[in-house]
Order: sequence, then C-alpha cells, then structure tokens
Amino acid sequence: MKVTIVGAGAVGASCAEYIAIKNFASEVVLIDIKEDYAEGKAMDLMQTASLLGFDTKITGSTNDYSKTANSDIAVITSGVPRKPGMTREELIGINADIVKSVSESLLEHSPNVTLIVVSNPMDTMTYLVHKTTKLPKNKIIGMGGALDSARFKYRISEALDCPSSDVDGMVIGGHSDTGMVPLTRLATRNSVPVSEFLSEDRINQISEDTKVGGATLTKMLGTSAWYAPGAAVSSLVQAIACDQKKMFPCSALLEGEYGLNDLCIGVPVILGKDGIEKIVEVELDEAEKAKLKESASGVSKTNDLLEVK
Repeated sequence: MKVTIVGAGAVGASCAEYIAIKNFASEVVLIDIKEDYAEGKAMDLMQTASLLGFDTKITGSTNDYSKTANSDIAVITSGVPRKPGMTREELIGINADIVKSVSESLLEHSPNVTLIVVSNPMDTMTYLVHKTTKLPKNKIIGMGGALDSARFKYRISEALDCPSSDVDGMVIGGHSDTGMVPLTRLATRNSVPVSEFLSEDRINQISEDTKVGGATLTKMLGTSAWYAPGAAVSSLVQAIACDQKKMFPCSALLEGEYGLNDLCIGVPVILGKDGIEKIVEVELDEAEKAKLKESASGVSKTNDLLEVK
C-alpha cells in the first residue's frame, strides 16, 4: 500500500505521521514545491520509527511526481492555508489552480489512484477534481465531514464531561462556518440521545461551536489547525487501505441523493477498497432537510466561481 501526500506542511506532515504510526502502509511519499522541505520532513519522521515502532517507509521529494508512481491513495493538502478573518471560500482563486495541477500530475503517474481532497474550499475543490479528471466518482473524496464530526464529538464530550469514546455524532453539509449541519437530534452517548443529558440551549451552543471550530483555532493559532485534520485524513486513508467498510461523513458527488445534484457536499458514506462504496441516505427531519438545502445552495454559489463546468 503506497500513499502519497501532496503538501508537506503541518496538515500533510501530521497525516504522514499518523499513517506511519498506524503501520498499515508500506510507503508514504511526501511532495512539496519548497526545496528540500518534504525531504526534511520525511527524514525527521523516519528518525522516530525506532522510537515509535513503525515500519512504514517515508520519503520526500521536491515536486518530482515520478516518485509517486503507482500510488494507491493520494491526499491533496496543498494550497494557501486560512489566516485569521479569512473564510475558506476566499481561497478559491489560488487553490483551484494548485489543486487542478496537482491532481493532473498525480494521475499521470498513478491513473487508478483514489484521491482525498483537503485543500479549501474543500467541497468546491473536490467538485473541481471531479470536473477536471476522468476518475470514477467513487475515487474522489473530500475530507471535511470527518473532521467536522470529530470536532462535534469533542464538543459533546466536553459538555457531558465524558470520554470521547462514549460519544457518537455526525456533521453533514458544506465544510464551511455557515454550511455545516450538526445532526444534534441523532447524537448519542452510548446509544442514549444527548438530549437526555443536556438542555436545548446547551445543545444549540455545541452546534454553533462546532460550526466555527476551524475559525476558532485559526484565530488562536494564527493559521489553520493541523493535528485533527491530519488525524481525520489518516482515518479515511486507513478505511480505504484496509477495506474497513467504515462510515464517515465525506464530501461526495451527489446525483439525486438527498434531492441534490451536481455538487459535492458532506454526507455519510461507506469507505472501503473501492473508495466511496455507498452513499448512505439518513432520514432527516424537515428542519435538517432545510439546513442541508441551504448549505447546498452556498456550495453551489462557490462552485459557480470556478472556471470549469
């Protein structure tokens, strides 16, 4: 199992670290445009192998995509990160050109690769890859919902003062501060609805805190977060590489599911060796349907800024 990660910055390097620690991939290749940067990150990570007990080989390359040949899975993290006060949508002009170029370079050397898109605005970048490559739709996956759901579960466990392992919950919709739809009605602690433990006001606060989870960290850190995004990506990679048939909310191309067409947005999917093996249609109530429709409208408006159709 060979995994390529394009972009050796904080998110890409964290993703490589978590994949290596889990020890399911034979090789991870880091690619970056900055001279010697990916090579340095790879060397630093490899020097932890004997300490952490993993056998995964990590290598780096400065923009030489021949090193990525025959990758099974590739992760696109490259692009301009958010700064305080920026929306994900404001990154579209610069990042669209980067993502298009990267995906073309990856496919030149790995025509059967499964692509995981992390670059923002993530739903629109995932849509761009669909429109500019000839990959089957099941092999193009946007990461956002997996991260948003992890942040949602963190907020729930914080409110309940309980371990995160007790909590289950999911965020669908667009990966944006206004587009996320935390499914609070379906969130549980060991199968018991969280509404049994928390007031409506507290649950609403959890929902709002989840939506601005990325912006909150960007303000605190001065740039986008990296640990949780890296962990989210590594979980998606593992589910595909190990054919786990796990369900994650991911940005997928919809063709009628949830009443939506011709856009990528976060919905629950089953991930296995073939990438997105199934889109799961959860029964939503009227309020949730309305929020998802509103979110989809926002994603479509961002997609309209692309120069491809």
